Amino acid sequence: MSRALSGLLESARRPPHDKVASIETFPDLDANRIAREMRLEDLGQERGERNEPPSISTSLDDIEAAIIERVEMEKKQSHGALEDELRTYSERLSSLDFEGKFAAIRHAAPACVGEFKAEVAKGLDDLHSLRDNFREAHNERDEFRRTHNLSRSARVQGRASTLLKIAILVCIFVFETILNGQFLAVGNESGLLGGIALAFSFAFVNITCALILALFGVLQLNHRSLLRKLIGFVSLAFYIAVALGLNLALAHYRDVSAILAENPGRLVMERMRHTPLQLDDVNSWVFLAIGTLFSLIAFIDGLFLSDPYPGFAATQKRLEERRAAYSRGRRALIDRLSDIRDDYRDEMEELNRDLSVRRGEHDAILTNRARFIQLFAEHQNQLERTATLLLSTYREANKAARSKPPKRFSAPYKLQRIPVVASMAGEWRGEELRDRILATQDVLTEQVGAIHREFENAVDRYRQLDELVPEQRASDVAPSA
Repeated sequence: MSRALSGLLESARRPPHDKVASIETFPDLDANRIAREMRLEDLGQERGERNEPPSISTSLDDIEAAIIERVEMEKKQSHGALEDELRTYSERLSSLDFEGKFAAIRHAAPACVGEFKAEVAKGLDDLHSLRDNFREAHNERDEFRRTHNLSRSARVQGRASTLLKIAILVCIFVFETILNGQFLAVGNESGLLGGIALAFSFAFVNITCALILALFGVLQLNHRSLLRKLIGFVSLAFYIAVALGLNLALAHYRDVSAILAENPGRLVMERMRHTPLQLDDVNSWVFLAIGTLFSLIAFIDGLFLSDPYPGFAATQKRLEERRAAYSRGRRALIDRLSDIRDDYRDEMEELNRDLSVRRGEHDAILTNRARFIQLFAEHQNQLERTATLLLSTYREANKAARSKPPKRFSAPYKLQRIPVVASMAGEWRGEELRDRILATQDVLTEQVGAIHREFENAVDRYRQLDELVPEQRASDVAPSA
């Protein structure tokens, strides 16, 4: 049991191979272990006692041949590993494909500049269309000013100002509806709800008429045309009549409603024909004043909703909208060209870095390959020393057991070296590769600079389109009347 356990422990401690533990690619053979496994000393002594091999022998005996075969087998295995590694290195060198990369960059880099120019051309086409629209609106505005003898710019209300004026109209509409509803509720069969409904109708007509007559009628007084001025005078007179008549009728309606008369509408019409200015209740006079005031506020608000000269604000607004569209289009095109320029620059810089990385990998592959070949050469030297040591172990034991050993025992063993030939595919000379990479990187750098120049030229060309209309002389524009 003890000897069996000892044998198991010894076999467990013994490595499963006959190589010295090492992290080297080609580990050394363990000569002592091989000698023990082949029983070289015992066999040498036994064969020496039998005078084997003969003293006149000139060739290796079976034991010596087995030793050499063992060493040769290790040499072939190591050479196979070397061939695998060299094949891997060759594939890695071929995959670098410098020539293909150089050719692709020579064709792709100038193509990027061409594509950038094409984008600039397309942008100019789009910008020309926007510019033409802007120029037409500009000419229309200038023609309007010349035709109507205007030297000032149009008063175009801003968004905030327009919203404020609309808010004023809504407020007076709501306020008049509620206030009039309180007055008209007196004597109304439906009470407050009926009064508010009637007040809503009167307020809508009162404010809407004032706004429409001010905006589309009275402003015609500022027009050069005598016919348009006449329309303005008629509109003003009509507004005064409508504002006073409507609010006076509403005041009479309040008087009639207060006495709970039947058919108040007919009575209001009779009063308007015979005694329009006779109101029985002071509240009715207040009612008339409030309605007239609200109508006047709406009328003034309508006058200031646009430019005093009819049509001038609309012409100016079209010009500003097209100017804004042109400016937005130009900014969008410049931003797009900037993004394209940055993308091309990043791609070319990445190609530049890739060439440097590939060059470093190429040098590392050649260095590692040369080191691997050198390791194999040193391994063959070690195999020769191992074979010499193993042969010496066997021969020394053989010579000690006999009187006359063969003379060849004293001859040193020479291992036949396997020549190593590495494939040159994908391999570059250091100076040549460096020069080619530098030349290609110069091409990339030059193209990046070319794209930057094209971008600056494109921005200049876009900005030149801003000179749409030459400055007019002051004498070309007649003063406004």
